[in-house]
Amino acid sequence: MHDHAHGVSQGDSRRLLAVSLAITSAVFVVQVVGAILTGSLALLADAAHMLTDAAALVIALIASAVAARPADDRRTYGYQRAEVLGALVNGVVLIGLSIGIVVEAVSRLVRPETPEVAGGWMLAVALLGLAANALAAWILRHAQRHSMNVRGAYLEVLGDMIGSAAVIAAAIVILLTGWTRADAVASLLIAAFIVPRAIGLLREVLSVLAESAPKGTDVPDIRAHLLGAPGVRDVHDVHVWQLTRGAPVFTAHVVVEQEVLESGSAALLTRLQNCLAEHFDVAHSTFQLEAVGHEDRAHH
Repeated sequence: MHDHAHGVSQGDSRRLLAVSLAITSAVFVVQVVGAILTGSLALLADAAHMLTDAAALVIALIASAVAARPADDRRTYGYQRAEVLGALVNGVVLIGLSIGIVVEAVSRLVRPETPEVAGGWMLAVALLGLAANALAAWILRHAQRHSMNVRGAYLEVLGDMIGSAAVIAAAIVILLTGWTRADAVASLLIAAFIVPRAIGLLREVLSVLAESAPKGTDVPDIRAHLLGAPGVRDVHDVHVWQLTRGAPVFTAHVVVEQEVLESGSAALLTRLQNCLAEHFDVAHSTFQLEAVGHEDRAHH
């Protein structure tokens, strides 16, 4: 009494991640060189964030490849949780990066003198970074809706776009006013943007690992739909969780009239599975059909 259709392909996601990795790695090298030549902390912070993005994309590629491996007798759900673990690493790395940026930025702000910053080159490199991040975000925009792991990489790319914008603003301030502390202020802004995204990603990861119902899932509504099927008298022991983003799993005990079990249990099972797939986008569902009067010792 199972529906084993998952229908989640990882091939396109891996290809898009590989293209994004190539773009991110190239821009990282340019930003590191630019940060050294200009003395810009904000540009170096953005480069460090780029390096984190590159690492995140590598992790995402590895996790995506592992997640695509078929299920076996030991890992009966397959390896899709590898994506969740990859997203967990991404979130932790983002938090560590933010702490490092804040420490160095505060140090520069409290010093009597700040290093010279070449605003012109800083602006040019930041514009290049913004363009590359926009391209990478555009490449990942569809795949991130179906994979938590790809979403983690996508969020980091979006963060880099904001970071590049902050560096551009700081460079313009330095060019117009000569106030080099704008560079450290931009670094703090980058860190302030990174932290909420990292926390949000970690919260989603913990929700999956805790096997909580997916966000937006209305269990009473699902139960009401199932109770509307002919012959269904009760629905209990309902459990909804997800293996990773976009891969919800549903199990329930369904109490039905005795004549339904004797004459049309297969038709009822098909109806219930189609109900979940069509109305709630649940592809993997498991039902235990019970006759009225059956004593379920696990019923609680």
